[in-house]
Amino acid sequence: MSKLILSLDGGGIRGVAITQFLSMVEKKLQQEHNKSIRDCVDLYAGTSTGSIIALALATTDMTLAQIDELYNYENGNRIFTEHKGFFDIDGINAPKYEASGKTDLLRENFNQAKIGDVPEGKHVLAVSYDIEKRKPVIIKSNKSDYLELLSSEAADATSAAPTFFPTKGLESADTSEESWLIDGGVIANNPTMCAIAEARKIWPHYSLSDMRVLSIGTGFLTRKINGSKSRKWGALQWMTEGKLMEVLSDERIVSYQSLTIMDSGNYIRVNAKLKPQPGLPTPPDDAMDDLTKSNINRLRELGKFWFSEYGESVVQLLLNTYQGPSLDRIDPETGHPIA
Repeated sequence: MSKLILSLDGGGIRGVAITQFLSMVEKKLQQEHNKSIRDCVDLYAGTSTGSIIALALATTDMTLAQIDELYNYENGNRIFTEHKGFFDIDGINAPKYEASGKTDLLRENFNQAKIGDVPEGKHVLAVSYDIEKRKPVIIKSNKSDYLELLSSEAADATSAAPTFFPTKGLESADTSEESWLIDGGVIANNPTMCAIAEARKIWPHYSLSDMRVLSIGTGFLTRKINGSKSRKWGALQWMTEGKLMEVLSDERIVSYQSLTIMDSGNYIRVNAKLKPQPGLPTPPDDAMDDLTKSNINRLRELGKFWFSEYGESVVQLLLNTYQGPSLDRIDPETGHPIA
């Protein structure tokens, strides 16, 4: 019997597309097969907004509809509560957003759920980065030190995007000292390769051929960065005009690696370029913090577009009945997944 990995990218409010897509997959599974996504997944992996969704699925009893509600207009504006410092230039000499809104919303919805609450035989991981120790931190259920960590705290740390949110202080699982963690997107915005490596460690008797991977993105960026102007940029211009945080969190190299090492038919990557294309005439904004109602609606349309293109194949992959080729992101010229 093979193992199924569900890997979810970071992307801020663009996580709406993931929850919309998964809600539609869940509905099809329940109506046609009397199963849920939770019945099918063995390892949940996430970075940033993807970790919020992964941890909610793995360690709480929240329904997908309730997880989806975390990304509605009202909650989105709670998460992204603007910083109010009098002399601060948000995102330049202070975080653009306060931590309190995101922290409170996660605590209210995750309650006392802990990493160790993942069901027996299943696992979860969330990617973060320790800035003082200068090393990746993989918060995971197969490490005993993390089992008592509140899921809300883990989700808060892995989504503390530099320049957007303050660094998150957590007691270190290794030394009981405080660690200062930031968004895992700086090292692995797409956590699929982390998840594959961890799955091999958890289940050493399973080969790569025994693994299936459903990897879901949040759309990838299309805004042009001015190449000739960038020659004269310093730190400030790279942060403001070059969108350095977004450049560092590009996910496509991990998609290429995952597609290359996985057996044909065992990997589906759900993602699309955020530009007009067949089936998606009005794409959402690529910003991780565009909280307008119109953009949230466009993100939902992106999730629906994905379901129209990947839905049946994804359901079959979850049920271990898929017989087709591995699928990559959608080709914007055709509006269909690249096989």
